[in-house]
Amino acid sequence: MSEPVEAAEFAFELGWRLRGLEAALGGGGWRRGGAGLAVRVRRDEAGGTWTAVGDDGRRRVTRVAGSADEATAQVQEAFGVEGWRPQPPPPPGWQRFTLLHRPAGECPPYEDPRYDRLRARPPRGCVAEPVGGGFGLRCERPGARLLDAVAATCAEVREGYGLLLCDLGVEKVQEWVEDGPDGWGAEIVGQLLLMVAERGPRLGYSVEDLAGFLRMAAGGAVPADPGRE
Repeated sequence: MSEPVEAAEFAFELGWRLRGLEAALGGGGWRRGGAGLAVRVRRDEAGGTWTAVGDDGRRRVTRVAGSADEATAQVQEAFGVEGWRPQPPPPPGWQRFTLLHRPAGECPPYEDPRYDRLRARPPRGCVAEPVGGGFGLRCERPGARLLDAVAATCAEVREGYGLLLCDLGVEKVQEWVEDGPDGWGAEIVGQLLLMVAERGPRLGYSVEDLAGFLRMAAGGAVPADPGRE
């Protein structure tokens, strides 16, 4: 067995032993502070398979699969929990995203009456769901690029339902990855733009002001200022 594989095996087993020691010292089995089911995943470098080990404080279950997600899902299902599996990518020319209604300074619940019509008749390609207790739309919509599809959906909701969906669910906007116009980096950019679109007008900046700021700061055609003519 190679040194990297031996190191991985050792780290994996050590993690489990430390978890057991921590539980023993604290008393009351392996479950701690409502943590519930815990799953650890490791890769078999020789065979290329993934092993997931789950423990809920009463029993331990092991499953082996061709991917970490599949092995984890099988362990979850063994404990009676719905297993999560990643969806296949959308077809070319389509985008998949989640839009939330989280206005600055507010936390309206999913049941808020302002969402009644949107829950009953969401835009085509979208499904209304509670997300973190609030209102969300999970969408798969046509668009050459992610931001094209997001903008069109936001416009449809704003014009048809009177709501500005101003959140793509990105919490750590300081993160960054250059993965193209449809990836995680694009979602971060979309999150920042939607935050600006919702908060700027609250401070007295119009949409034209904000667009002009981007053009001036980043370069591009700057609209004429009527006051300077």
